[in-house]
Amino acid sequence: MAMKIRYAEVGVCGLSCRLCPMYQTSAKSRCTGCKSEARMALGCAFITCAVKKKGVEFCWDCKEADTCKRWKQHREIGKQRDSFKSYQTLEDDIIFIQKNGVHRFENVQKNREQLLKAMLRDFNEGRSKSYYCIAVTVLRIEELKDSHSEARKESVGLGIKEKSRVLHSILDAVANKGNHVLKLRK
Repeated sequence: MAMKIRYAEVGVCGLSCRLCPMYQTSAKSRCTGCKSEARMALGCAFITCAVKKKGVEFCWDCKEADTCKRWKQHREIGKQRDSFKSYQTLEDDIIFIQKNGVHRFENVQKNREQLLKAMLRDFNEGRSKSYYCIAVTVLRIEELKDSHSEARKESVGLGIKEKSRVLHSILDAVANKGNHVLKLRK
């Protein structure tokens, strides 16, 4: 009997699927979460180990979490590099989940996702999805709300490319002030 997955949009390793460019697409290649049926069929090292072999939904629920070299290495790499999704907040997200629970984390991610959808709706010229996904991952919710609101005011009457430049400029300023990186770190 397969285990019941409760949080398909929260990765086994702690990444938020809701803020991933592959989740935020309407293309055939859309990923519906790290633990969705399609992704589970493909798997990854964490799905194979935690879910399929050990029957736990998250690495931190595993009795070997404190000594697992793969998960430790993933977290260490996440402090310096990203893949197709930003890992910049991975460690803080794991700490938040361990302190507050996955349900509360998911609620925060749903709020972030709503802000992301608003940015994509109002300011995406077709080339900014990954940028907005990173911004919504790393910046504080208040900063995102204020930035979106300011950009809407400053871009009245502008075309979509100009609107996008306005929001980029505002988000870049917020990121610079907080020493955040709004691009994938390779």
